[in-house]
Amino acid sequence: MKIHADTRQRVSALSHDLPWHPSPDGSVSRRMLDRDGGEVARATSLVKYPAGSRFPSHRHERGEEFLVLEGIFSDEFGDYVPGTYVRNPPGSAHAPFSRDGCVIFVKLRQFDPQDLARVIIATERSDFSASRHPGLLELELHRFGDEHVRLFRATSEVSLGAVSWPGGAEYLVLKGELADAEDRYPVGAWLRLPPGARQALKVMPGSEFYLKTGHLGILNDQKGSASI
Repeated sequence: MKIHADTRQRVSALSHDLPWHPSPDGSVSRRMLDRDGGEVARATSLVKYPAGSRFPSHRHERGEEFLVLEGIFSDEFGDYVPGTYVRNPPGSAHAPFSRDGCVIFVKLRQFDPQDLARVIIATERSDFSASRHPGLLELELHRFGDEHVRLFRATSEVSLGAVSWPGGAEYLVLKGELADAEDRYPVGAWLRLPPGARQALKVMPGSEFYLKTGHLGILNDQKGSASI
């Protein structure tokens, strides 16, 4: 299966408008943002666990990254409340479930093979720091090689000058709205910019968004990252 599989192309989607596709065993449902492969695939998705659902134990040979959006996600290692950011490194395994139901944003098989750190960050209890742009706060979630993952919060309207993304960039809008010359991106919008893209971004007051940069250069054997 190929859905927005060519990471050299710019693509955006309103995740709330996408259909839920049940997994083969029916335990979870997925809104597929990008996918390259069958059940074992490089993929970016929203995954919904109904109350009482369980997913069989499985191994992430090339890593798993997720952000809990709604409800409480659990596995044998703990419970993860909304806002929790987790990285399960290549070779890790778990048996996830949700007692009361949850929705998570998940990226699979997109790790640098040498990135073996397990990361758990409760972002709702973390202190954001000032970025180099007045009115924009940031929380670093992970950095390895060219890959850089952060959350941003806007306390006022922020207009960023043209930024080049040599290793690509990927956004998920959690609150508020972003805009650039191409479109506007409300809550639930997902945007992927290819390596070498340029962008002038406007961030509306009260917005919060996930931003991952540099990783598409890894997938495309290109180097380089950039920072806002």
